[in-house]
Amino acid sequence: MFGSLRVLLQVLWAQLLCGWVLGSELTFELPDNAKQCFYEDIIIGTKCTLEFQVVTGGHYDVDCRLEDPDGTTLYKEMKKQYDSFTFTAAKNGTYKFCFSNEFSTFTHKTVYFDFQVGDDPPLFPNENRVTALTQMESACVSIHEALKSVMDYQTHFRLREAQGRSRAEDLNTRVAFWSIGEAIILLVVSISQVVLLRSFFSDKKTTMTRMGS
Repeated sequence: MFGSLRVLLQVLWAQLLCGWVLGSELTFELPDNAKQCFYEDIIIGTKCTLEFQVVTGGHYDVDCRLEDPDGTTLYKEMKKQYDSFTFTAAKNGTYKFCFSNEFSTFTHKTVYFDFQVGDDPPLFPNENRVTALTQMESACVSIHEALKSVMDYQTHFRLREAQGRSRAEDLNTRVAFWSIGEAIILLVVSISQVVLLRSFFSDKKTTMTRMGS
């Protein structure tokens, strides 16, 4: 019983490490004509993955740029809706990645990014890896991998739901303005027709000129 409890505690601890140590996940507002940068200290040889997606705003696009500690550009894309980039740090230092909305004059954006640094910590760090896993440990490893997949799916579904809701609200606004415009045009045309028809049937006063002899 105590062995099973210890295994479960290790699984929970691994989940906490995945959530707090290995990655930065954030959704933020990016105003028009603005640029937002983030910084991460990375050790040489560490494998990293940057994934981003524009959730709301305009044409759902943004500029993205990733630089190493020396300012060398590792990744640069213009007006991308979503993308993913994986690299291995070649130097120790602070890496910078920026999102730019400077090309947009009126529309602000909502951007989501997930920056993963390094690999997942081992589920059983204190165990001897020479020995085979027990049935309980194998089940915990399977549960651990399944939970990570569920978390990824939930994140992507939340992003798709937010993007779909934004598109629906934007479409609803456009339809409302179009309906108001059509109503105004119909009213103007109706009034114009009434005025025109009345002008056809109105009595015209005739003037008589009296000729003197």
